[in-house]
Amino acid sequence: MIAIPDQVAAPFLEKLQKLYADMDAAYGTVAEGYGFHCTGCVDNCCLTRFYHHTHIEYLYLRQGFHHLTQGLRRKVRQRAAEVRRETAALEKTGGPVRLMCPLNAEGLCLVYPHRPMICRLHGPAHELHRPGRAVGYGPGCDAFTRQTEGKAYLPFDRTPFYMEMARIEAELKQTADITQRIKMTIAEMVETL
Repeated sequence: MIAIPDQVAAPFLEKLQKLYADMDAAYGTVAEGYGFHCTGCVDNCCLTRFYHHTHIEYLYLRQGFHHLTQGLRRKVRQRAAEVRRETAALEKTGGPVRLMCPLNAEGLCLVYPHRPMICRLHGPAHELHRPGRAVGYGPGCDAFTRQTEGKAYLPFDRTPFYMEMARIEAELKQTADITQRIKMTIAEMVETL
């Protein structure tokens, strides 16, 4: 994967950390407004295979991963390899891929402060404002829909977060002379950490 010296990555990781704090605050405000609590969900979002598309989030996840003990990192890597094998087998059969994230242990994220953007924003209904297009709306997860049935919509615009993420990523790529794109699941990332 990408080899970026820590001193080059550091200012971008700081910017990402601030962006994540802004995301968490906005999420908290919306969740509180709805009375939404993300706990005990049968349809756990950690079972969803999300693809991640930014080098900066890869680097931040790597930072969190390296805070784990060596033994725990080894176990997570083994689980990531199992998830990748099981995913390949399920894809061959055409079955749904619903496998627990290798960073989830007993229902908790091992790198919670370093979790990617989609893990932070998933849940509440949201909107996205794209130039020249109609506003896009996402309904939220099943738990959110159940818990908020009959409640008025509270705007949760993800647009500024996506725009800032794109800006940080572009600056990192320019500074570090990165030309390749990234599209990886958490399991794929973990195997390279």
